[in-house]
Amino acid sequence: MKRIKKLFPGENALMVVIASLIGLAAGVANILFRSTEALVHQYVFENGHRLLIGDGGLRLLLLPLLPMLGMVLLIPFSYFFPGEINGYGFPKFLREVNLRGGRIRFRTILLKTISTSLTIGTGGSAGVEGPIAQVGGAVGSQVGQFLRVSGSRMKVYIAAGCAGGVAAMFNAPIAGVFFAAEIVLLGTYEMSSFAALVISSAMATVVSRAAYGETPAFPVPDYQLINAPLEIPLYLLMGIVVGIVAVLYIRVFYWVRDRFDALPVHVFVKPIAGAFIVGSIGIVMPQVMGNGYDYIGDVLRGNGVISVMLALVLLKIVATAVTLGAGGAGGVFAPSLFIGAVLGGAFGGVANFLLPAGAISASGAYAAVGIGSFLGAVTHAPLTAIFLLFEMTGNYLIIIPIMLTSIIGTVVSRKLYQDSIDTVDFTREGIDIHDGRETAIMKSIKVGLAMTEDVGFVSESANINHLLKIFSMAEDSFYFPVLADSGTNAGQMVGIISLQDVKAILHDEELRSNASVGNICARDVITLTPDDDLLTAMMLFDKKGIDEIPVVENQQARWVVGMLKRRDVIAVYNREVVKKGISSKGMGLPLS
Repeated sequence: MKRIKKLFPGENALMVVIASLIGLAAGVANILFRSTEALVHQYVFENGHRLLIGDGGLRLLLLPLLPMLGMVLLIPFSYFFPGEINGYGFPKFLREVNLRGGRIRFRTILLKTISTSLTIGTGGSAGVEGPIAQVGGAVGSQVGQFLRVSGSRMKVYIAAGCAGGVAAMFNAPIAGVFFAAEIVLLGTYEMSSFAALVISSAMATVVSRAAYGETPAFPVPDYQLINAPLEIPLYLLMGIVVGIVAVLYIRVFYWVRDRFDALPVHVFVKPIAGAFIVGSIGIVMPQVMGNGYDYIGDVLRGNGVISVMLALVLLKIVATAVTLGAGGAGGVFAPSLFIGAVLGGAFGGVANFLLPAGAISASGAYAAVGIGSFLGAVTHAPLTAIFLLFEMTGNYLIIIPIMLTSIIGTVVSRKLYQDSIDTVDFTREGIDIHDGRETAIMKSIKVGLAMTEDVGFVSESANINHLLKIFSMAEDSFYFPVLADSGTNAGQMVGIISLQDVKAILHDEELRSNASVGNICARDVITLTPDDDLLTAMMLFDKKGIDEIPVVENQQARWVVGMLKRRDVIAVYNREVVKKGISSKGMGLPLS
């Protein structure tokens, strides 16, 4: 890296060159990704549909075989690369980027491309946008690993790759930038990193447009705000509806995944079972299969039927939850766009039915706004949604409705459910990924990884002179758990004794000879369990002004399994900081 820096006049010039290379590589990766997905769709789904189903009739019942075939083809990859193929992988990607240093393997590019193509190309209900962001991020990570950059710079390179991947997929460079800034970098970035996102996004879009032209992901008709005094309140109401449905989507998504996780069947069977369910839904509503872009185009042109669109809101939620919850590979971006389109289209259709003809815009306009607002409410990233829709339409008039609807939808969604679709797993583990990288690191490390298991114990019946001998032999311990001698709690901790406790009776020879440890030990003891996090431990250290805390098996049966020392917490934290290249400045914890 030092030799490379010498070739450039300054750090900014080097960043421009590297961001440009990442963007170009992300654009090429996007072409390979889209070509692979199209190839699978053509040879497996379209040809299979023609051979198996033909003109329909009873042969339509064979439709589930197509997505099931895709999941069968996924088995070898799941077998050889467990944990890297199945399910919605973007939260795991965020964990890798924000908590684990962002060292993403090259094979991620190939595995995400193949597994997602097999899922979506054969009819599974998922999206390619999350995986292409991971592919772009893997490109950025590979560049960072080659240049051996720090953890903070690695994050910038990964985010630049994500921006390029999303920008190239949607032909929307500004949306790519805000996707990386809001979602990947969690809204925390500096001007230098923002510049890298912009350059990478622009270069990836250039590559994409050279291959596919300037056509957006799906055609959006011209938008007009016909009657602002009447329509603005409608858009505000629609934002509330969007927020409620977004929470329904998130809750159903994780409820279904939890149910599949609990099924007592082989892990390779679950994706096939999920594909059968999605294919069965597709017999009645084929629009739920794949990314649904063709039907989104129909809805945007105003060709959707209200009853069908309302049904598709629920069925697409279920189909997506089943596809990814069962173990199919893909993202939730495209399904969110689909649900937003049909929800907005249905809302606009109902509004047009109730109001005089021509009083408001056609249902397609509401479908367009629904695309952006629902995406913002589900991901809690309204800026990404606003600029995505603006770039797809190229119409400045749509900015006001999408701003209002997206912000209202996001606020309602957050009010009803604190997590976006990407952060549910973090909250379940007690990690607030938006707390800041340093705090997130402390929350991500469990006490069991930092405690020492070499613990000296003292019986509550031991005399003080014996205790003094133990203290004299101890090299670095000043606290000893006191264990019960008898009774139902025999062997469990009943208190803790410190050198400070003994000092109070050192000058009283009679008391020192006759008193037992149980007479002078502290009985009201704070404890930790191996599953507690280091942030909780450090707060207890500060609150109580102590340097060691006993670690028990659980708070009911206080079997001592180790001792946690303040210096061990600091050492573990500092190792993680060095590994990730993160500064500890600004963290409200005494870590040195």
